[in-house]
Amino acid sequence: MLMRLKTTLIVLLICFSLGVFAQNVPTPKAHFGFEIGDDYKLANFSQTEAYFKKVAQASDRVRMVEIGKTEYGRSQPMLIVTAPANFEKLDQYKEISRKLAHAEITREEAEKLSVEGKPVVWIDGGLHANEVVGPHQLIETFYQLASRDDAETLKILDDVIILLVHANPDGMEIMSDWYMRKDDQEARDQNIPILYQKYVGHDNNRDFYMNNMSEASNMSLQQYVEWIPQIIYNHHQTGPAGTVVAGPPYRDPFNHVFDPLVITSLDAVGAAMINRMHQEDRPGYTRLDGSVFSTWWNGGLRTTPYYHNIIGILTEIIGNPTPSKVPLVPDRLIPNNGTPYPVTPQDWHFRQSIDYSVSLNYAILNHAVRHGDELLLNIYLMGRKSIEKGSQDNWTMYPKYAQAVEDAFAKSKKTKEDEDKEDINYGNRSGLPSQFYDSVYMDPVNRDPRGYILSSDQPDFPTAVKFMNALIKSGILVEKATEDFTVNGKTYPANSFIVKTAQAFRPHVIDMFEPQDHPNDFLYPGGPPIRPYDAAGWTLALQMGVEVDKLYVGFEGPFERIPYGEIQSPPAKMLANGSGYLLDVRNNNSFMAVNDLLKAKVKVYRTTAMIDGLPAGSFYVIGGKKQLDVAAKEYGVYPVPATMPKGAIQIQPARIALYDYYGGSMPSGWVRWMLEQFHFEYQLVFPQEIDAGDLKEKYDVMLFISSGIPSVGSRGYSRSQPKPEEIEEKYHHMLGSFSADTSVSQIKTFIEAGGEVITVGSATDLAFHLGLPVEDALVEIGANGKAKSLSGEKYYVPGSVLEMHVDNSVPINYGMGEEAYIMFNRSPVFKLSPSAGNMGVKPIAWFGEEEPLRSGWAWGQSYLKNGVTAFEAQIGKGKFYAFGPEITFRAQSHGTFKMLFNGLYK
Repeated sequence: MLMRLKTTLIVLLICFSLGVFAQNVPTPKAHFGFEIGDDYKLANFSQTEAYFKKVAQASDRVRMVEIGKTEYGRSQPMLIVTAPANFEKLDQYKEISRKLAHAEITREEAEKLSVEGKPVVWIDGGLHANEVVGPHQLIETFYQLASRDDAETLKILDDVIILLVHANPDGMEIMSDWYMRKDDQEARDQNIPILYQKYVGHDNNRDFYMNNMSEASNMSLQQYVEWIPQIIYNHHQTGPAGTVVAGPPYRDPFNHVFDPLVITSLDAVGAAMINRMHQEDRPGYTRLDGSVFSTWWNGGLRTTPYYHNIIGILTEIIGNPTPSKVPLVPDRLIPNNGTPYPVTPQDWHFRQSIDYSVSLNYAILNHAVRHGDELLLNIYLMGRKSIEKGSQDNWTMYPKYAQAVEDAFAKSKKTKEDEDKEDINYGNRSGLPSQFYDSVYMDPVNRDPRGYILSSDQPDFPTAVKFMNALIKSGILVEKATEDFTVNGKTYPANSFIVKTAQAFRPHVIDMFEPQDHPNDFLYPGGPPIRPYDAAGWTLALQMGVEVDKLYVGFEGPFERIPYGEIQSPPAKMLANGSGYLLDVRNNNSFMAVNDLLKAKVKVYRTTAMIDGLPAGSFYVIGGKKQLDVAAKEYGVYPVPATMPKGAIQIQPARIALYDYYGGSMPSGWVRWMLEQFHFEYQLVFPQEIDAGDLKEKYDVMLFISSGIPSVGSRGYSRSQPKPEEIEEKYHHMLGSFSADTSVSQIKTFIEAGGEVITVGSATDLAFHLGLPVEDALVEIGANGKAKSLSGEKYYVPGSVLEMHVDNSVPINYGMGEEAYIMFNRSPVFKLSPSAGNMGVKPIAWFGEEEPLRSGWAWGQSYLKNGVTAFEAQIGKGKFYAFGPEITFRAQSHGTFKMLFNGLYK
């Protein structure tokens, strides 16, 4: 009896202590003045950051750390949440997570560590700032984990390390302040005047293998170098019409380089999520072909993890602070495997979305509790298998190889009698003879590389360094040569980079170096194509134009491992003595050095012919040794002493105008960032200023990058805009639309007066508005005798890497090779009219007779044959350039940056 009384008192004391602790954690309402999820209420980041700090100070379950600065200079926070006792061994748990992910230990040691360790689960919010459920569910989840004392929460805290990460602090501040600026709740809107990430807005979720933006780099460092979580949960919205939330598992195709455990683990986590929804009577979860999301593409916050053997989770949920409705979509009311428990049409409030999101978080955390040792061991097993694949001959099962087997079998048929016999013996029921498998999947020509060498003596080695840094930020193991070495009879200099595929994150290595082979994916045979979620092909080594040697056998040398996450720089060199210097135009960083020189009022010239082995368009400099010294030590630009080249032309910095519009253009934003990285000065120009005229008085070059130009037949291009009186005066100059009459007329006047216009992607529609003698090459003549666009059944090229021929004798293409890899994203292709030559229009890049696809998916490539991809036109005293491909694509396509940069000087 006495023992029972003591036990009761201890339990009561613990409960009292926990209750006091919970009371010490401030509630969201006490801090913000409203409950998270209240209608018409949004918290901004400043308020949220203050709440995070307040709770972290009050709770021994929380440690708040800064993972870096945002592009606007704000602190980007990560909240580590777990049981107080776990913090004492936090570094040990982190090291266990890394060791298992890198898979360089024995199976026996891995099994031991998987029991000793704690699974690490990443949950973020706010990446897309107009998707306001994300950051607010993060606040609510944080509060509940820090304050709840129920058995479920305490078990989660005991068994899991939780990383709560704010993915876009700047965007939350911009979006919430804008929404809350009006007193009239019903009039509140999200129509912000600028992008919600400083440069790229929504494209901040397209940067996670390139890691250009600070926020992406900050998060990648935590995901792939510091912590390497086993699960990464990325919150988004909105769900497909007639549902509440879309989640895993996702539709086909998945990328062929994945370990199968990635896909089946996704199934397991998805089952935990949907089961919890149904257990709590929360209808409207859709999955598989119930949504558009697949696991094919690399580059997103939740997709890049797949290439690192991490379970990446995406949900897209409905809901906003302004109450909405679940619409009536009759087909969605029929239960099926995609949507087992349909939601009925109804009013919907913000808090409902918050509650769904918190439950989904708890579902994942409970899965980690129940399967923690399995999650930890599985990431090891996937990494170990990757190392084994990279250590021996391996054939990835690409669709092209399956087709090659079919082709080999068809070619083997000699007569109709043989064909009939073989169809009977080797049809669908019994398959094909095994020798046809061996002829493709055992062919040494088709095996995967064992490694890659990037020689340090390539003309644009600084871009190769940038490529390596993109991999290093993604946790890839990179080696560097400490001295000259020879492999397969070729000698490479010291400082060359080596990337071997015998490493845990091999899928990402293969994906960055090798072409993607997207399957032909149609709604039904002969039907329309099913659009990939994002790009179909993106091979970064091709986009960046780096020179890579592939090795198909094991190799060693005087290599040192670069520590994980350690950013590289080109070798620093001393500036040689000379009175004048040549800078190689093939080196992108030469433009950076030239811009430094021009700002210092140093004379710079461009060559018009090859000299000393450097191509036409290279730069010649007299003086400027201070700037050249910086170039040699920091930029990887090594000036060559020389005398003044014959025919060299002096250049001056152009006055650059970059087109933008109200709400912000993402393609233009990427170019803003690029120009700043390479030290070009520029001004943004908006429709009002264009329509006002006198453009030549202020600018020499105008850039129109992809979106913002009306299509032919349309009178104007504009996004939804407020009335001037509804916004601050500082945004008034952004209002207006680009019109097919006034705006185009002013652009034409600008060119005729000697201005230069460079257009990229869909902005090349300006050529048609200007009446240039060019036509759309991707059309056919309909029954009515009029041209119409090719149907998707005949021609379809989503984002993919293609190869085009280049006229590198024209100044705009100086420094380019005779061929170039381009990002082609449903891009325009042209046909020049017979009168084009007489009117000063000529092609400067084009497709040849061969099929141009190099990575991704291209259906109907015959329609691209001999198509013009870029042209220049003389209009009065000025020039017009049209580049159909995305030569500035998301600031990834370094291999074609020169096509823009060459045009930015007078």
